Amino acid sequence: MAARQSVWARSMPVKEQLTVIRRLLPYAKPFKWFFIAAIVFSGLISVVNIYLPRVLQTFIDHYLKTGHATVPVMWYFAGLYFFGMVVRALMQFVQNFSSTMGAEYMLENVRRQMFAKLHRMGMRYFDQVPGGSILSRLTNDTMSFSNFWALFNTLFTAFFAVISSFVAMYLTDAQIALWLLIFMPFLAVTIWYYQRYSSRVYRRMRERLSELNTKLSEAITGISVIQQFRQEHRINGEFDHTNDAYFKTRQAMIRTNSLLLSPLIDLFYALGTVMVLGIFGVRGLNGYVAAGVVYAFITYLNNFYNPMTSMMDNLSDFQDGVVAGSRVLRVMDDPTIAPTQHADPTAKITRGKIEFRHVTFAYDGQHPVLKDVSFVAEPGQTVALVGQTGSGKTSTINVLMRFYEFQSGEVLIDDRDIREYPAEELRQKMGLVLQEPFMFYGDINSNIRMFNDQISDEQVQAAARFVKADDFINDLPENYQSRVIERGASYSSGQRQLISFARTIVTDPKILILDEATANVDTETEEMIQTGLDRIQENRTTIAIAHRLSTIQNADLILVLNQGQIVERGSNDELLQQHGYYYDMIQLQNSAHVD
Repeated sequence: MAARQSVWARSMPVKEQLTVIRRLLPYAKPFKWFFIAAIVFSGLISVVNIYLPRVLQTFIDHYLKTGHATVPVMWYFAGLYFFGMVVRALMQFVQNFSSTMGAEYMLENVRRQMFAKLHRMGMRYFDQVPGGSILSRLTNDTMSFSNFWALFNTLFTAFFAVISSFVAMYLTDAQIALWLLIFMPFLAVTIWYYQRYSSRVYRRMRERLSELNTKLSEAITGISVIQQFRQEHRINGEFDHTNDAYFKTRQAMIRTNSLLLSPLIDLFYALGTVMVLGIFGVRGLNGYVAAGVVYAFITYLNNFYNPMTSMMDNLSDFQDGVVAGSRVLRVMDDPTIAPTQHADPTAKITRGKIEFRHVTFAYDGQHPVLKDVSFVAEPGQTVALVGQTGSGKTSTINVLMRFYEFQSGEVLIDDRDIREYPAEELRQKMGLVLQEPFMFYGDINSNIRMFNDQISDEQVQAAARFVKADDFINDLPENYQSRVIERGASYSSGQRQLISFARTIVTDPKILILDEATANVDTETEEMIQTGLDRIQENRTTIAIAHRLSTIQNADLILVLNQGQIVERGSNDELLQQHGYYYDMIQLQNSAHVD
């Protein structure tokens, strides 16, 4: 934690910030015309801002002061000024619309790319990164990243305004304009110190927000466990601690912005105004000073410092956007991708034979959880995996489903390397039934077809009838159109499992993988789903992880795993005769059942 804290606490060097900005530019490229239009109109607005004070200066010095201001002349200059104001308003609309829409389009594009990248990542990434942190990067960070681009254009606008205003002041009175430059070194030091300190504050704030989202996600997901074990006080305390840490980083950000941003610019503006009025005042004592020139110069001075105030105010959000952009890039650059397939597009799974040859696998690449595992499941056979927790049963399934890449050995399907099959073929021909079936928002129909429009309603209903799920579905008020809320909470565990059976069978897989499908159900519910379970195994190669050994006694082959190795193999009767691991497990479960 201390090492990670030091990373959070360090400021982001200017070189790193420039690298992040350079890396972010390609995301804006598809929408470059929005940003180009915004920049062009920013320049045009600056030209109009020079023009408007000149109109009034000319009117004051050449007509008003000399007494030549006739009604037609007044209407003429009023019309010029009004026309300039209308043109500027239209330009500001186009500039603001272009920059904002460009940022919104880019936000939608980045969020879509990031979401797609997350689904290309291997399971190892999700093992290491909390869900709340991922959610924070997909929502909060991408939003700040979008604001970064909108503010990028705002900074361009301010830059053009500052340059054009200084040029106008120089053309009006070069001596006073050059005197105003004495404040620039102080302003540069302020900006340098701000970006150095604020990047550290914003980086820490982003990480604290990620922690806060993680705590929220954990508390919501585990609410039943929290209440069951009376953990409310502990969870509230942990949340208060995390929330307070985030609040303190926000305080530091507010203090920094309140001290270093607009107040200092306002101070420089006040000093500049005093200097300009003082110089013009001294000149007025020694001779004539044109009132129009004074008005124009003060207006240009205001146009010079006002954008700086806006720029400094936006610099905080800009800094936040750079930090958020670096976190987005960290996800986009992460090399943890799902196992790759060197696929032959013509490869098809037709029989369902499975073979492991001396497979070794480690989640972290260093500490094997499967060691030299070898077995064969012939087409139509049922192979059961049994063993204590941590013995390697689920790891075997993870390797077979290509959730993780194995380090050595071979995995063959129909005597062909599993990596030669297209991912779509593997997912279609390998059906997975999990211990905790997951259901999506929608209805029962869409949860069985998994939103695949190529599967007809008749196929959905046939799959439900096959696993005996239609018995309860037809009793529902809306049958197959009955609503499903988050995780299918309105349905019993047995009903959710039957729906998952129908979901699996509707694609007619050649290989069936059962990950302790009846582990968390009571005996009555198990009897309800056992018929469906037996039916979906017909004429399919089945790999079953068994929690209750009574459910796999008819398996063609039982593999007993211990510490990642197969220590026993054979049928139920053969293993009982060996009086080994399997025999001891049977005796233990039988004695527990009797007790």
